[in-house]
Amino acid sequence: MAKEHQFDISAKLDMQEMKNAVVQAQKEVDNRYDFKGIKKEIDFNQGAKTLTIVSSSDNKVDAIYDIMIGQMNKRGVSINSLDEAKKEDSSGGNRKYVYAIVDSIKQDEAKMIQTEIKKLKLKVKAVNQGDEIRVTGKNIDDLQTIMRHLKSLDFKSPLVFDNFR
Repeated sequence: MAKEHQFDISAKLDMQEMKNAVVQAQKEVDNRYDFKGIKKEIDFNQGAKTLTIVSSSDNKVDAIYDIMIGQMNKRGVSINSLDEAKKEDSSGGNRKYVYAIVDSIKQDEAKMIQTEIKKLKLKVKAVNQGDEIRVTGKNIDDLQTIMRHLKSLDFKSPLVFDNFR
């Protein structure tokens, strides 16, 4: 009997790398000339899974966000991990943007992933296990085809492929 191969699809986020990206983005913002003398703040709350950016205007917040995205890319953290939750005025005429940290696959997106796997018509089985999807099959090439196909699609969650055996 042939051996079953498998892998897991999840949206796990490496929180340490996210912290490192925030620290590096803060250093870069502190050293930029266009941010001298104005309010600039990046706050990462790991418990609440939020990232808050505060600055004097929408343009400055967007610039800080771009720096943050650049640092996340350098550290291998998916930019799909940030989902804009709200924009609001802060004290002193500042702007405050709050981003939710996405580190799980939502049910409707999990169903979409399973549907995409079924569309490929390969001899594999995809089982939803709460916050991850386990894909099993006898042919390793089929599993690698599924990974390539899912990477080519645009999902809201940052897909991570783990436990490939």
